[in-house]
Amino acid sequence: MLTFANAKINLGLFLTEKRADGYHNLQTVFYPIKINDVVELVDAEETSMLIKGIDIPGDTTDNICFKAFETLQRDFNLPNQQIVLLKNIPVGAGLGGGSADAAFLIKLVNQKFELGLTDERMEAYARPLGADCAFFIKNQPTYAFAKGDEFEELNVDLSAYYLVLVKPSVHVSTAEAYSKVNVKQPSNSLKDLIHLPLQDWPAHILNDFEPSVFAKYPQIDEIKTKLYQADAKFALMSGSGSSVFAIFEKEVKLPELEKDNLVFYGV
Repeated sequence: MLTFANAKINLGLFLTEKRADGYHNLQTVFYPIKINDVVELVDAEETSMLIKGIDIPGDTTDNICFKAFETLQRDFNLPNQQIVLLKNIPVGAGLGGGSADAAFLIKLVNQKFELGLTDERMEAYARPLGADCAFFIKNQPTYAFAKGDEFEELNVDLSAYYLVLVKPSVHVSTAEAYSKVNVKQPSNSLKDLIHLPLQDWPAHILNDFEPSVFAKYPQIDEIKTKLYQADAKFALMSGSGSSVFAIFEKEVKLPELEKDNLVFYGV
């Protein structure tokens, strides 16, 4: 049995406060996009994980999917499985690929073994695995706050537009990105700003990671500039980087950006 785990982008990201536990409080809007990994469960004599496609560094037993399955296996006495992951979502891109894989694995386990878990129960399993992991259980546009793991549903629909995502070759460390940011309370909540007309987004909807990340990786800043030069109505780095997405009113091709980057059209 298999499932398709999609990526997300962040429609804005405000870092509002450094927490006593070392995390940050934030405001963001998670929006699902059409770039997918494939997660499969196969009956096996022992539990293991096989990763194909894009290479993921480290031991497979440290993979977030493996950890998610181990927890469910222990709690529900599940039979051994081989987890097969076909990795297409770029790693270190701010797209939540690992979190998506784990969340969709939880949903796949719930379906295959007929556990009857509610969305809320599955979110509870997903939340300790990563701040954005629980978002992928319901997988719909969401305003996220606190550590990024508390949610309110939002009515945001970009289906009338053409989305392009550009992933440069650089990998941005999430830990490093957080270490360089300046936190501040925004004058307006992103939950309200997201309902502004699209033409007003560039002036109001920001990603607080961009200044420090762009300073170290100017090629990411250059990608954003080129997307606006190509008549994007809005462009922003997703998460802590390194990918940049853009919203266009009509279909485009960007051959200049294709030379040194991965470009995903119509996401």
